[in-house]
Amino acid sequence: MKNYLYPLLVVIAASSFGIVSTIIKLAMRSGFSVSEAVTSQFFVGFCIAVCIFLVTNRSKLSFKGVKILIFAGILTGLTNILYGHSLNFLPASLAVVLLFQFTWIGMLISCITKRQLPSRIELISLIILVAGTIPAAGIIDVDLSQIPFQGWLWGLAAALCYSLFLYVNGKATASMTTSNRLVLVSFFAFLITAVFQSPEIIWNGTLFNEGLWIYGLALGLFGMIIPVFLFTIAVPKVGLGMSSILSAVELPIAVMVSVILLSETVTTLQITGIVTIVIGISLPTILDKDSLLRNVKTKYKKSDKEVAKGSSI
Repeated sequence: MKNYLYPLLVVIAASSFGIVSTIIKLAMRSGFSVSEAVTSQFFVGFCIAVCIFLVTNRSKLSFKGVKILIFAGILTGLTNILYGHSLNFLPASLAVVLLFQFTWIGMLISCITKRQLPSRIELISLIILVAGTIPAAGIIDVDLSQIPFQGWLWGLAAALCYSLFLYVNGKATASMTTSNRLVLVSFFAFLITAVFQSPEIIWNGTLFNEGLWIYGLALGLFGMIIPVFLFTIAVPKVGLGMSSILSAVELPIAVMVSVILLSETVTTLQITGIVTIVIGISLPTILDKDSLLRNVKTKYKKSDKEVAKGSSI
């Protein structure tokens, strides 16, 4: 059961990220900007992380290995900032597709750092995922000839930051608890967001007096606390390449949640794309189950002591 747990945690974390875009759209319907929603996400997320740490830890906040956590926090914030910028130039469907390129970028980073090629199953799975992305996002009938060059750059930059975020979260910090790590990552994420977004919402009444905190609470939980917490535990065990594949569940979840909460329509073509993505995600487990479980089991045995320290709340 433990061997299946870590891949499942990656899926849950990615699914949590998939809900974020719908919550931001709900916030925009209530009159708030994307910048205000993103700022509330990381401010409230940081406050929640502090509360979790105070409730669950008896020891003082540790700063051992803080350098890697600075990068994790900055990459978390930058992913949202760059994705927001891409929406200023791109249709939402195309922005999602560009962000989704983290699947093959993450696999590429994994190959470079490990100095080994992906397995045949991983490669086939990746091709299926990319093939299912375009119909799932409903981008077939989008005119790409008028898309500004900046939009492509912002979208791909967001995908790169997300891939690097997964890579950094794969670096276990055995000297501190997960809640300790969560506080530091959320703090640096909020810091970088406050510099480039709308920090004034904290003191001008927008956050608390106008009800933005409701969306900030949902965004903080689903866009910061849950994914960072679970990725921190699971990515070191599953590996970056497989984590990138499993994280592809984010797009189908985003589409399904938007249908439920925003009453958006979904076409037969999108359903076909979603089914294709699910097949691509499931393929490594179905065809190479023994290899996947062996990989997780080996990594668990090698770092059993680190997990006991680093993954405890």
